[in-house]
Amino acid sequence: MGKKVTAKQVADAAGVSRSAVSLVFNGRGDDFLATETQQRIREVAGQLGYTPNLVARSLRNQQTKLIGILSNAAVTGPFDGEIIGGADAVAREHGYLTLSADTENQADQGADTLRRLLDQGVDGLIYLTVGLHETRVLDDFMRVPAALANCFPGPGSPEGADLLPRFIPDEVSGGRVGTEHLIGFGHRRIGLLRGEQDTPASGWREDGFRQAMAAAGFPVDESLVAEAGFQISPGYHGAMRLLDVSAERRPTALVAPNDRVAIGTILAAGRLGLRVPEDLSVVGYDDQRNVASDMVPALTTVALPLSEMGRRAMRAVLAAVEPDKFDAATRPVGEVRLECGLVVRKSTAPVSG
Repeated sequence: MGKKVTAKQVADAAGVSRSAVSLVFNGRGDDFLATETQQRIREVAGQLGYTPNLVARSLRNQQTKLIGILSNAAVTGPFDGEIIGGADAVAREHGYLTLSADTENQADQGADTLRRLLDQGVDGLIYLTVGLHETRVLDDFMRVPAALANCFPGPGSPEGADLLPRFIPDEVSGGRVGTEHLIGFGHRRIGLLRGEQDTPASGWREDGFRQAMAAAGFPVDESLVAEAGFQISPGYHGAMRLLDVSAERRPTALVAPNDRVAIGTILAAGRLGLRVPEDLSVVGYDDQRNVASDMVPALTTVALPLSEMGRRAMRAVLAAVEPDKFDAATRPVGEVRLECGLVVRKSTAPVSG
């Protein structure tokens, strides 16, 4: 007897990914693949004599009640673990357990870790990133119901990846609401500190800032825009460039790209003898736990919907695993942007004078 034809051989012959073959024979092709693609896969499978592993499918249909969570750095790092917390809470509500692992930002390790999760028989998968990022979705990620949180598919992702449910912050509205808060306090000379450009979040937050200024009829003074990165020290130096000038040229308020830069800004203000918020209002971004609320003064900041991203992603996966238990709207197609709300504390006040 010849060797059994594999899904990989069918995929190669049909010019598709192995995950596309799995989707067709797991009954999920309509969710992600064009009708013509599904037909081509079936025709090639018939020509090669391929039959799916019915035993494996039967075992899979029994469900393990496990959901895999794969992250670039949230499991072992200090940031964005609330996404995992939100996902895990929903899983437990519905009788599931989660298995979480980091890729440590290494593509090879990500593929290996993903295979290990699949070998555990997980019923579904969530992939999330620390900070908003474009990411290459791995082929094997499409083998089971899946969703993305805080990231979106980039080049090299398999066919159908753009249809995966994905939940990201509405960063533009976040940048806008923080700026509108300052405008409402009477500020007109509002400066902007730019974040690192390796994430689209920085550009989108700046877009929100500029939209709010334009809507209020205030031109952006480009001399009040400076690079600041995402850490305290570059934030301090970026703020010093804008604040260490004559009083008439100095901004009365600054919008920071995150809470760490906001801390650097407050340190710079203190170095120059400026009081926050009496002389300078500061708006942060992220509402970072154990940072924003504990600062002196406590930071007014834009809160990322971290827990909600995790909760929504988990519901989307479970809705695909057990569709009879969830409303269809729980599993959207493509991108969903979640609101970033303003948390008003003590670092902002009406403009003086």
